[in-house]
Amino acid sequence: MQISDLPYPDPGVPDARSGPRFLVWLGRGQLGGQAKSLCWGMLHFSGIAGLPYAVGTGIDAAVDRDATRLLLVGGLVVLLGAAISLGDAMLHRTAVTNWITAAARVQQLLARKTAELGSALTRRVAAGEVVAVSTGDVEKIGWFVEAVSRFLAAAVTVVLVCVGLLFYAPELGVVVAIGVPLVALAALPLLPRATRRADFQREKAGKATELASDTVAGLRVLRGIGGEELFLGRYREASQEVREAAVRSARMWALISAIQVLLPGALLITVVWYGAALVLDGRIAVGQLVAVFSAVATLLYPLRHFEEIAMAYSFSRPSAQRAARVLSLTRTDAAAERPAAAGVPVPASVPAPGGDLYDPATGLLVAAGRFTAVVCGDPDLAGRLAERLGGHPMDAEAGGPAEPSVLLGGVALDELALDTARTLVLVQDKEPVLLSGTLRDLFDVPASGAVEPDAALGAAQCGDVLDALLQAAPDGVDDPMDARITERGRSLSGGQRQRLALARSLVTDPEVLVLDEPTSAVDSHTEARIADGVAALRAGRTTVVLASSPLLLDRADRVVLIHEGAVAAIGTHRELLHGEPLYRAVVTRETEEEQRAARPEPTELDEVLTEIEESA
Repeated sequence: MQISDLPYPDPGVPDARSGPRFLVWLGRGQLGGQAKSLCWGMLHFSGIAGLPYAVGTGIDAAVDRDATRLLLVGGLVVLLGAAISLGDAMLHRTAVTNWITAAARVQQLLARKTAELGSALTRRVAAGEVVAVSTGDVEKIGWFVEAVSRFLAAAVTVVLVCVGLLFYAPELGVVVAIGVPLVALAALPLLPRATRRADFQREKAGKATELASDTVAGLRVLRGIGGEELFLGRYREASQEVREAAVRSARMWALISAIQVLLPGALLITVVWYGAALVLDGRIAVGQLVAVFSAVATLLYPLRHFEEIAMAYSFSRPSAQRAARVLSLTRTDAAAERPAAAGVPVPASVPAPGGDLYDPATGLLVAAGRFTAVVCGDPDLAGRLAERLGGHPMDAEAGGPAEPSVLLGGVALDELALDTARTLVLVQDKEPVLLSGTLRDLFDVPASGAVEPDAALGAAQCGDVLDALLQAAPDGVDDPMDARITERGRSLSGGQRQRLALARSLVTDPEVLVLDEPTSAVDSHTEARIADGVAALRAGRTTVVLASSPLLLDRADRVVLIHEGAVAAIGTHRELLHGEPLYRAVVTRETEEEQRAARPEPTELDEVLTEIEESA
């Protein structure tokens, strides 16, 4: 896989059972790249390891005054230098390719999982953890994947040098063969503690990231209540905890690095002291001592990769664990338990067009082709109901009881393929997001083609929005569809963003459209026109609006009141307003005292009739 070939046509199905298994799966997917990196690493390290032999042979040739052998040694040095340069350049190239391709694969997997789960992702995993996995964790995972081949090349080189020294100078070769493994493995007992400190640092950093993302998301609200300093203080405390954890982790890694410097130095001193004694005894030549000394000195470079692979694994293992946790989530995590618990069979077929939408958890039945409004006194319940109607029921992992899947035409939504479910049902969140780009790009979404953007913009009352975008557009832009929308639509007001998002949802023209408070940020006159426009444009299509605005409720064919998680009343807006006190309290915001004050005082006849009823 080359960088120019990215992104992957299909990143594959990851082994997300654990962090180490996920790393192994990534490595298996790059065996070709790892093999190339290993070969070039072997060429690079072998060239470095061969230099001491060439230097020692050259010294012996100079002592013996052998010009021919000295010329051959010079040619060997040139050849080794070329091997070192070529191997280093290509090793870096292939290693970086492995890093980038591994990181790209993980990012594609995370993006695919995010698109699959939608809003259910942040309900199961903290938003800060998702941000950490998508940014810093991806780099650490890529670092470990690319470091594996360099470590293997370094390890093979160290083994070959030790074996070679046993044949070249057996007396000193034994010392090197015993000392080098001790140097390489000396820091091994410290790795568990270093790993724990690194994990603790990651945990603190993840919490700080989550706090920062939540603060930024709610910055406007914080400014409104004057809470900037409060949250700034909380983030300052969290960042200081991250700093302290990072310092403790760095101290342990500094100790490991010091050991990697101290022990090789002690090995060099031992080789020089013992080798000098052997030279004085005449048991080895001076060139052999120089060659062995140079070999041990050059081994310090490949030995550094032992420390690096330990650090890379320690840092990437928790990152891979977090990535595996996100990638292991599915839309049907509790599908096996939900139907059994609800006693609802799960057909395997695709629902036929025009089926009713039924929610077993609340008893809500949305008739096909009708405009149904749902009133919930609890906003959180309304949000969960909207997610459930979109095929994302809450499961036990989210902290609540297992919920049955919503049925469309008798078929469970969370048992359908993702693209099929999204073609059938579209849910517009209470706070929809607008991506940057032109207005034409905004409406370039999967749609049936039956609703044109102009009709959707008209139904959503976006005339003033088009004028505002055209006024802010640079010279030469005459069509509002070519005007650009800034990131998240920040240049627009809340009501303008809400209406554009509504128009985008209308363009898709799904079988079932679920709107969660689609007009909460617009004035009453605009809201009334939007209600008429949506009702006219969606005539004959199933539309569900979760709202408490009388203007929307009055346009609905049927209104359903949800109280304490179950259907409490069904009727038209006017029928419920006059005959259901609970509905009237939710819609008109009347308190019990106000309701009692609005009731007429009982007459004497009323009191007599009440006494007769009680006695009967």
